[in-house]
Amino acid sequence: MSLVRTLYHFPLDPASRQARLALAEKRLPFEDVVVRYWEQPPEFIALNPSGMTPVLVERSGDRQLVVCEIRAILEHLEQQQPEPDLLGATAADRAEVRRLMQWFDRKFDNEVNAYLLHEKLEKRLLKLGAPDLFNMRQGRDALRVHLIYIEKLLQARDWLAGRRLSLADFAAAANISVLDYFGDIPWRDFPALKIWYMRIKSRPAFRSLLADRWPGLAPSSYYDDLDF
Repeated sequence: MSLVRTLYHFPLDPASRQARLALAEKRLPFEDVVVRYWEQPPEFIALNPSGMTPVLVERSGDRQLVVCEIRAILEHLEQQQPEPDLLGATAADRAEVRRLMQWFDRKFDNEVNAYLLHEKLEKRLLKLGAPDLFNMRQGRDALRVHLIYIEKLLQARDWLAGRRLSLADFAAAANISVLDYFGDIPWRDFPALKIWYMRIKSRPAFRSLLADRWPGLAPSSYYDDLDF
């Protein structure tokens, strides 16, 4: 009996983008449903009471599995489809991948997205008025600190967590790509980061992200340029 996957997501949500990248990299077909999560649609709240994207629903006949939010989804996909392995071959590899995933899901999100994406994206969606310039400056200052750290890692490694592409790269790319949509990444200052992003941006799994657009929010001129 065939398995039908449906991903409930928001295109400019970094967590949703992580799920899309992992599904595409593992070549797992899925249907996507865009959720206006800030409106708290009842049918979506019934799937995930927290109201947060993404949510993966798998249906096979009369059976249905609902997997809520990004870490649970990624761990589920690794168990369900081990190849390509995106967590790492050794305990040390997996520990580093998970550390960096947590870095982006928690630290980066709290220190950067909570300011920049809130001011540029969430306030627009929620109709909360103009961006606060102080908050945007604080978010950009924090972003630079994070990019310096990422640049240092990439100067010493082939990929973010080591020698192989991993979920750590997808966590970073998901967050950075949304900020790049708004033109907030100073690429000239971070050459190793730019080379890494060009490599990951050119992967087939990334194509759907480059096609993302949201009404009233135009991307930067180079957002979908592979040779930017």
